[in-house]
Amino acid sequence: MQRREFAKKAVLGLAGGGLAACAGEEGGGAPAVQTGRRVMWRLASSFPRGLDTIYGASETLSKRIAALTDGRFQIRAYPAGELVPGLQVLDAVQQGTVQAGHSASYYYTGKNPALAFDAAMPFGLTVRGHNAWLLHGGGLERMREVFADFNVVNFPGGNTGSQMGGWFRRPIGSLADLRGMKMRIPGLGGEVMSRLGVSVQVLSGGDIYPALERGAIDATEWVGPYDDEKLGFYKVAKHYYYPGWWEPGPALSFYVNKAAWEQLPKVYQEAFETASREASLNMMAEYDARNPPALARLLQQGVQLRPFPRDMMEAALRESNTLLESRVAGSPQYRKIYDEWKRWRGDTYRWFATADHTYESFAFPQLAAR
Repeated sequence: MQRREFAKKAVLGLAGGGLAACAGEEGGGAPAVQTGRRVMWRLASSFPRGLDTIYGASETLSKRIAALTDGRFQIRAYPAGELVPGLQVLDAVQQGTVQAGHSASYYYTGKNPALAFDAAMPFGLTVRGHNAWLLHGGGLERMREVFADFNVVNFPGGNTGSQMGGWFRRPIGSLADLRGMKMRIPGLGGEVMSRLGVSVQVLSGGDIYPALERGAIDATEWVGPYDDEKLGFYKVAKHYYYPGWWEPGPALSFYVNKAAWEQLPKVYQEAFETASREASLNMMAEYDARNPPALARLLQQGVQLRPFPRDMMEAALRESNTLLESRVAGSPQYRKIYDEWKRWRGDTYRWFATADHTYESFAFPQLAAR
């Protein structure tokens, strides 16, 4: 039996009890799912529609939920700016302006620094390590304790994989070249860059290109080749740096207003959780399929691919460690998450260094050019 058909039949099977009770209807030979009440939600995304992979996770979620409930539970996704600005999604869900949202939690570290653990930490976990921590290392439970203060229930909502370091209008030869530079970079990565002398700005996706084009910023990071190409950064900045040490496995999340979640029939909750997992898995697979040819196209446009200077990487690591440790004293909640997360990172790094890194450091250089 196909996996999707199995998932749908499982949800419909649950509907035999739960949905009939919600509808308050009796008898009849029609399928039980038809007795379920209709639910229509709005979802605000932090991302523009044109970024079809990252914004597309919301559409995947919507389509799968509708399919799993025979159209009884519908979610309409709105791109950044249509309902609320891209950087106000968490606020909109918290206040009940919308029932759901899709965003990156490090946009909101000003509200609580621990929110960064939900998305990405400088020199943190890769996508596999992060997913393992969330789903099997207690990470999701810890993050739900944080989001409870915002009247929100959070769910995994995708990952871009290891990101690029970004686009620079002029080359970076050493750490000293960063001083005074204006760069769009959010979250804790932005705080580290600030410590390295960068003037940091936080802009949503649709606002970055105009700022880069008119010189309001000198550099920007975003995601990777596929999305960066779509946003056109290569037209005004030719120096493309790697790696994005501040986002080695940045995760997105779906936010759901707690009251709206609790009002959902159990079977709809199950459909949401199933659909969110599929949307999360699909996003990473799409990026892995689309980034390689996109990078090749960018290089054909004269883009200069460059690694960050060694002294910059070493300084960034030192400042990242200092920053993460400095937050411990100010919040018992942060300390609890950080201690668990740090142990998980250490164990994960040791394992991946043994298996993955050893293989990749040998095979990738040997076979990439063939």
